[in-house]
Formats: sequence, C-alpha cells, structure tokens
Amino acid sequence: MAKSVLDRFKIRKGKVFEAPLEGAFGRLVTPFEEFIHRQSSSGILLMLSAMVALIVANSPLQDAYKHLLHMPVSIGTGDWVLSLSLHHWINDGLMAIFFFLVGLELKREFLVGELSDLRQAVLPVMAAVGGMVVPALIYSSLNNGDIAERGWGIPMATDIAFAVGCIALLGNRVPRAVVTFLVALAIVDDLGAILVIAIWYTEQVNTTALMASGFLVVIMGLLNAAGVRRSSAYVFTGILLWYGLYKAGVHATLAGVITAMALPAKPKYDPVAFSTFVKDIIRSFDRYFRPGDKIIANDALHARVMALGNGVNLAQSPLQRMETRLHIPVGFIVIPIFALANAGIPFDSFSSSAAVLNPVTLGVISGLVVGKLIGIVGATWIGWKLGWGKLPKAANFQHIVGVALLAGIGFTMSIFIAELAFSSQYELLVQAKAGILLASVIAGVAGFLVLRNAPISEEQEDEFKEAENSNSGLPPHSVS
Repeated sequence: MAKSVLDRFKIRKGKVFEAPLEGAFGRLVTPFEEFIHRQSSSGILLMLSAMVALIVANSPLQDAYKHLLHMPVSIGTGDWVLSLSLHHWINDGLMAIFFFLVGLELKREFLVGELSDLRQAVLPVMAAVGGMVVPALIYSSLNNGDIAERGWGIPMATDIAFAVGCIALLGNRVPRAVVTFLVALAIVDDLGAILVIAIWYTEQVNTTALMASGFLVVIMGLLNAAGVRRSSAYVFTGILLWYGLYKAGVHATLAGVITAMALPAKPKYDPVAFSTFVKDIIRSFDRYFRPGDKIIANDALHARVMALGNGVNLAQSPLQRMETRLHIPVGFIVIPIFALANAGIPFDSFSSSAAVLNPVTLGVISGLVVGKLIGIVGATWIGWKLGWGKLPKAANFQHIVGVALLAGIGFTMSIFIAELAFSSQYELLVQAKAGILLASVIAGVAGFLVLRNAPISEEQEDEFKEAENSNSGLPPHSVS
C-alpha cells in the first residue's frame, strides 16, 4: 500500500533513500496498520478480552485473578501518597483516558460532524433519547422500591466499539449513512451516560476539593482563550483535575470529558493560509539549496524543514491531533484492560433459572434488548412522521431496527455504570454483569441478522459502484 502511494507521486528529480530491508518491512507492517485501523478490530479484541476474563474467573486461577485486582498500587512522593487497588486504578484512572476520547468525539461531532447540522442531528438525537429513557423505565419497573433500583442507568448505555464492529463485519451490505446514524446515536448516548454518572452516581461531595476543581476548569478555559495550543498544558491540568474530582467525591473519570471540551478545536491555519505558508517555505528552501547540499549539513535548509513540520501541526487543531493519537491506545489497550478487569464473572450466574430470572438480570436484558428496540425505533418513527428529520440515505426501517438492536450491546459503559451502582453489593453486581453479557450477545446476533437480511435499494447499489470505482482509481460513473 505504501509503495502504491509513492507510485502515484513519481519523483522525477532528486533521490529517495531506501534502506536495504525497508521495502520488505513496509510489506509486513502495512497490512497490520490497516488491520488495527479498522473499527471491527477493536470490537474483536474487546470480545476476546471478555472471553479471557470469563475463562480465568472460572478456572483454578480465579483466586489469583481476584487477588491481582485487589492488589494495592501506590503513587506519590514524600508525605503525599495515593494508594488504590489495581481494579480502582483501571476503573477510575485508565478509564479517564477513555472518557477523554469520548469527550473529543463529542466536541468534534457537535462542531463539524453529523450532529452539527440540526436537520441531520434530529433523528439520531431523538433515537438516542428514546434508547435511554425506555430501557431505564423498563428496568425501574422490574426493580421498583428495591435497593437494586439504583441500577436503572445500566441498560441506558451503548458500546460503540462493539456495535460499530458488528456493523463493519457486514461491509457494503449496510448503507454508509446507516453506519453514520449509529455512530451519531452512540455518541449522544455516551453524553447521556456521562450526565447520568455525574448527577446520579456521585456520592458525598467535598466542597473544598470541588471548588479547587472548579478553579482548574477556569484555568483550562483561560488556556484556550489565550491561544495555548500545546496539548500537554491541558493534559497536565486535566491530571490535577482528576485528582481534585476524586477528592471531591465526584467520579474522577469526568475529568477526561472536561479536559477534552477545553482543547482548542480550531487550527492556527485555515486551508488557504496553510497553502500560502507551504509555498513560501518551499520557495525559501529552494533559494537556500545548492547542488550537493544535504539537509543534515545545511542549517538554513534544516530550519525550513522544521518550520514546515510546525506548520503541518498548526494546520490541524489540537483536538483533531489528540483524537487521532488516542484511537489506537484506547481501542487496543485501555478498553481491553477494562474488559479483563471487569468481565470476569462466575458461570453459575447463568447456571440456573434463579440466577438469570431475577429482577436485576431481567431488567438489564429487557432494557438493553427490548427497551433499546422500542425506544430507538419508536423515537425515530415519530421524528420521521412529524417531518423533523429524514431517514439515512438508502435506508429503510429494517435498517433502523437492526441499528436499535445493535445499540443494545451495552458492554463497556454498562459494566462501568454497574460498578458504580453496585460497588458495595457484590451479588447485585454479578447479576447485573450477567444481564449485560447475555443482552449484548442477544442484541449483537439479532442486529447482525436483521441488517444482513435487509433489502438492498437502488441507492445502495449506486454506493457499491462508487466504492468500486474509488478502489479502482477511476472517476465515479466511469464504469458502464
């Protein structure tokens, strides 16, 4: 793939250095890079991590597994020491990075993505709201007046990695606009889950620490207003904010979302200014270049190459650069580790009717599978009938039903909320996790089958042709 790109831009003058093994190494690395960038890859890895956790938790290693998760891990210097269990560090610390990425995606979507256009955003937003409210009501109706009612937020969530991973396995059978609809819905769903965590799953609040956290938020706002574009300044302040929120009693992972919202979303250069800048740099480079010169030995040339590199960074917003950098570590490190630490539940949770047919497990399954289906399809139908929005291009309501079922895969965020809701009730926590796992399997398989059997419209066939033309390097509609 790397070589084909070079072939398109043949260099007629000058020399391109290539190490003896560079070509062979490129052939080995490029397919791997393509693999890890596919949305389905992180979903597959997440599924494997959950399976490993389940196997370990039901093997002779289960005691070692529990001991490892409860092992204290301390950081600090001098008199200041912060000591938490490994499980706590993963759920409160590592997951803050996940919430940071979620915040970046939210901000981008509302500024320039599908949610920035009110006409396009209406149906996904309505679908997301319906897909949160109905599951919560179903769960609450089955657990009304009981201590388990605290888990009403569990079936509200959608796991975007799993859901998009399932839909990606179908390839071109699903219109691109339907995938976009699912992503927009899941992002609004994430926002709802964040608000639920912030408002309803916060324990006693330390006012002094909360005020200090507010001061840090003001500092990040001032950094943005002052035009500070170094992401490190925001990340450092965000780490302090994480500690402040932790001491305040507010869930510390929210620091990730707040920090993401503070990152500048506008680049220094717009496309026209960047084009002018690059042309000026190249002209200056050519003036200083003499035949036989090497960049390593010519300070003037090196300075202009450095300036060009800085300009490339300034043509991208800090938000855009950070989001691009985080997708792989979050999808392939953070979320799998979270699954390994939280998906391990005993198989006896599924071994009897009493273990499955309890209000918590039934509430979670009913909420994620039935509630999501009714809420998303119903809200979408209402918005469409009232003329507030249009269905995704080349889509019909069978696609919406498939998307609604896939939205019932609530794995990551649902388990996260379950840990908050039942942190001191182990039996209820296990029942909730059993419901999440069963519901995710049911919803994933059902959604996959519904979308796989959805009829292909003429508009979708046109999409196929455009994709084939794009892959072959030919202009659209050039193939008869």
